[in-house]
Amino acid sequence: MSDEFWDRWFRRRFSPFRSIFEDIEDMFREMERFMSREFKEFSRETPENLIREKTLPDGTKIREWGPFIYGYTFTIGPDGKPKVREFGNVKPEMRFGYPKISIREEREPLVDVMETDKEVKVIAELPGVEKKDIKLYGTENTLTISVDTAERKYYKKVELPSAVDAKSAKASYKNGVLEVRLKKKREPEGEPILL
Repeated sequence: MSDEFWDRWFRRRFSPFRSIFEDIEDMFREMERFMSREFKEFSRETPENLIREKTLPDGTKIREWGPFIYGYTFTIGPDGKPKVREFGNVKPEMRFGYPKISIREEREPLVDVMETDKEVKVIAELPGVEKKDIKLYGTENTLTISVDTAERKYYKKVELPSAVDAKSAKASYKNGVLEVRLKKKREPEGEPILL
């Protein structure tokens, strides 16, 4: 709510001719206007594929929205520092100094990255898709996972913790879980230097 609203509310609140119930009523009206504006903006920014019209058995038509998915995982890395990873198709962000919600058509899958001495393993949850619909693209430092079907859309560019050989990648997909193993690039061995 705006600072202007609170200034007016406090001025009126301490007026001897105004009851507390009038102030509360004004506050509720202002909240209704605020929520109405936010829902209009939310519906304007929602991708068309996330809005469907459905006919009920009695003939009434309603609009269904979604799915809207937001979640995060919290883990402790090998360095002892906490790592928070978000997933879903709804992202909180700041625009012009105000918090807003960004909605994308593609979901960001839940992804976990593990590293050993010799390889980097990426595990992604991609429920509801066929193996043939998954597209993978690897570079030395990233792995991009994407799915684009009528029913499901996923997209995630994963930053890898170490340089890998993308040509060495081996991927498997079973029961909605994608696993990609990438061999780490070997450090070039140096040559002894004589003095």
